[in-house]
Amino acid sequence: MRDKLKLIYKRLYSFFGPQHWWPAETPFEVMVGAILTQNTNWSNVEKAVNNLKKRKVLSVKRLHKLPPEEIALLIRSAGYYNIKAERIKNFLDFLNVHYKGNIRKMARAETNKLRQGLLSVNGIGPETADSILLYALSKPVFVIDAYTKRVFSRHGFILGDCDYHIAQDLFSKNLRNEVKLFNEYHALIVKLGKEFCLKNNPKCGICPLKVFNKRRFNA
Repeated sequence: MRDKLKLIYKRLYSFFGPQHWWPAETPFEVMVGAILTQNTNWSNVEKAVNNLKKRKVLSVKRLHKLPPEEIALLIRSAGYYNIKAERIKNFLDFLNVHYKGNIRKMARAETNKLRQGLLSVNGIGPETADSILLYALSKPVFVIDAYTKRVFSRHGFILGDCDYHIAQDLFSKNLRNEVKLFNEYHALIVKLGKEFCLKNNPKCGICPLKVFNKRRFNA
């Protein structure tokens, strides 16, 4: 399994090149973006983040001072803006209560303890928590999303409706426990899912992974 996952990574990296993901200027921007990207596409998140930047409120202290209603107006483009505004406030409360609003202090926390803390925040699930851990705090946690399940279920590695942590174990137990590798691998999977392994009418005939058919994988 380890060799198969390595082959896929090498093929995707050779085809797409480095992804430089997550596109953000600060760890806090990554955190906010991880919440905003729930149930929407990245272009909508960018608009919302840019609105926060224009208002000069994309910082822990300034955003925490804003009422949810004002945050909702600024992030309207991200969809479900009232819900996401509350989730951002919930996260900021967590950050201030447990880490005094200090992201560096947060980053020094033990990974499993920090993950459980994030999952206790109303509105933050495994994918969002792991995105914050990996992309904002440089913790070696593999992020699982719809693209990952789609690609790897179609190639017979997992079931499409498998539990999040079963899918996560596929990578965490068979790859080097490295932030850089987990970051790049996940970003490449997202790229593949967006451009080739589409939900409907996938482009299997020209997919970079077409040479890795099920027979070869299962051999």
